[in-house]
Amino acid sequence: AFRCQVDHLEFAPLLASTLVSEGSTVACVVVSPDIGGAKRAQRLREILAARSGTEVGLAFLEKRRSSGVVSGDRLVGDVEGCRAIIIDDLISSGTTICRAIRECRRGGAVKVEAAAAHGVFTPEADALLSSASPDRLIVSDSILPVRLDSERWGERLLVLRASAVYAEAIRRICSGGSVVALRELEPGVH
Repeated sequence: AFRCQVDHLEFAPLLASTLVSEGSTVACVVVSPDIGGAKRAQRLREILAARSGTEVGLAFLEKRRSSGVVSGDRLVGDVEGCRAIIIDDLISSGTTICRAIRECRRGGAVKVEAAAAHGVFTPEADALLSSASPDRLIVSDSILPVRLDSERWGERLLVLRASAVYAEAIRRICSGGSVVALRELEPGVH
């Protein structure tokens, strides 16, 4: 889709660092709210497993969209007795994440957390997410979650600072360590 070179910045390592530092990766399952995000969930699962030295499960939800209506509620993977971490790229209205929260709870997860790199949060998202009630909602500060009622969410909302991710990308670009910089230094090699 891009006609220029880009450096891909990932939310997964930032999220994994936070989860591992809390010491809360035991009996953990990473869940994608749809099959399209399975690679994103797999990446987070791999990083969590490597950094924590524990086994981390993987699950995803079936999702179909027809005429703007989302359907499908089959959870593929086992979350029973586990901490489910639902990962998505962004949360807008919250319908996809809420569907995943409900299915993880129905599947027997003891704790359900939702995470996304970008919390867009349309006006209806606060009420919708509050009704689904994740144990914690984690987003980066790429977009500040100003549309969420901070009093209602309290400590259940965790906003991770993405500045270190951007700083590392800038450092790599300036030192010739980024994919883009390497391609410019050695055209045709990569």
